[in-house]
Amino acid sequence: MTTISVRQGVTRNPAWAMRAPVDFCIEAGEQLAIVGRNGAGKTMFVDMLTGRHPLLPATVSYDFGPGASPFVSDNIRYIAFRDTYGGDNDRTYFLQQRWNQMEIDHETPTVGAKLEEAFRLSGDDTPERRRQQHHVYELFSMESLLDKYIILLSSGELRKMKLAASLFAAPKVLIMDNPFIGLDAETRQQLRQLLSTVAAERQLQLVLVLSKIDEIPEFITHVVEVSDMVVRQKVSREEFEAGAYGANGTYGANGTNGDNGTNGTNGTNGTNGTDGTHGDFPNKPLLSEVVRFCGVTIRYGDRTILRDLDWTVNRGEHWVLAGQNGSGKSTLLSLVCADNPQGYACDIRLFGHQRGTGESIWEIKRNIGYVSPEMHRSYQRDIPALHIVASGLKDSVGLYIKPTAEEKEQCLRWMRVFGVEALAQRSFLQMSSGEQRLVLLARAFVKDPQLLILDEPLHGLDNQNRRMVKGIIEMFCRRQDKTLIFVSHYREEWPPCIDHVLTLRRQ
Repeated sequence: MTTISVRQGVTRNPAWAMRAPVDFCIEAGEQLAIVGRNGAGKTMFVDMLTGRHPLLPATVSYDFGPGASPFVSDNIRYIAFRDTYGGDNDRTYFLQQRWNQMEIDHETPTVGAKLEEAFRLSGDDTPERRRQQHHVYELFSMESLLDKYIILLSSGELRKMKLAASLFAAPKVLIMDNPFIGLDAETRQQLRQLLSTVAAERQLQLVLVLSKIDEIPEFITHVVEVSDMVVRQKVSREEFEAGAYGANGTYGANGTNGDNGTNGTNGTNGTNGTDGTHGDFPNKPLLSEVVRFCGVTIRYGDRTILRDLDWTVNRGEHWVLAGQNGSGKSTLLSLVCADNPQGYACDIRLFGHQRGTGESIWEIKRNIGYVSPEMHRSYQRDIPALHIVASGLKDSVGLYIKPTAEEKEQCLRWMRVFGVEALAQRSFLQMSSGEQRLVLLARAFVKDPQLLILDEPLHGLDNQNRRMVKGIIEMFCRRQDKTLIFVSHYREEWPPCIDHVLTLRRQ
């Protein structure tokens, strides 16, 4: 099995480097978790291990075992944060792309076609490799997905496809950045079991980069913390949980988010629009409606995503949108945000206006602050963080109008609230995924919207930043007439203000 050693690793560019030389070794048989605060240097450390970050000569050595290819690219695969939400061609991705597939073009690739392409590119077409291919499909329960269009994959299904494609290349080391984000509880457990099985069957070494410390799987043997651009000493998982994790409070007592999982609501789950409760606010008066769906049905090809959905959101209400991966949550939000053209054929009222009666999508978006995994993925632009936040004032992806002095100050105020003011002039692409998420949250709040739509807003955030963001959401929504639609697969992430729950079922 593989050994990777970094000895006195020093970058060739001191302006973009760790604060101390890196001394690290992953030994054969070890399964590693890399943990640390947002912006601590985890991604840079991974880039050192994979050879992407330029180090001085003779500081990194690899031993991939007898008979293995000597090339790092043949032996190490890295599934990064941005890979977990879309296809391979990020340069042509745009925010509404997924929803503009009214009738799916038959040239759109299927899961089977993309996996077959990955299989052929990663080696010779031999009977032995074909047996391995079918074993991967069986192991991942992918036979039913092979004919499915990639555009229709849920986050969990996409994660499986990416993992399967990586395994066809038979790497010695697989590095995954936050593999569990965006997955419901059942799918998270399935992925843990799947990774454990794959590691054992293939003698594969896994390196998981994690922001949520309480998600370290049991098969992980060792943990290395990256803190303030310093790679700390590698310790066993048991030592980490007994020491750094539970004692010195780096991530909060016992790794919790600091709120004991309470969210202050007794709201019951509903199905397709029936919630029947106001939670802790039984006397709250009904206000004018913000969203109303009447019998809404959405289909893509032969697949029904939403069926006969009746749902009303009144001003001042705070909703959680729940449901398993693939149940239609993102599709529903695309209708509320006027990104989905099928909304014109449905009985939908937004802010009191019937869709399709002449209002522009910009009139609708003017009232909405929004963040989502799809939005995060669409921001792959080398522009300063301040411009990312300012684009929220214009409801654009990218900034095409120079902000005024007053608008700049407004943006900086919200960046200060989210703790990223010091990053105002840094390129968005040079930030960690957690820092990027905080910038996009500032963008969602910057225009003080009537309706705040937060789709998995705490993705990629460390526990301290999770507590901070939950507090900001709570304070914002306690203001009069502020309306919230919140999506999270983690019950403990729900802010205390939640008073309604809509649970969607997979059709």
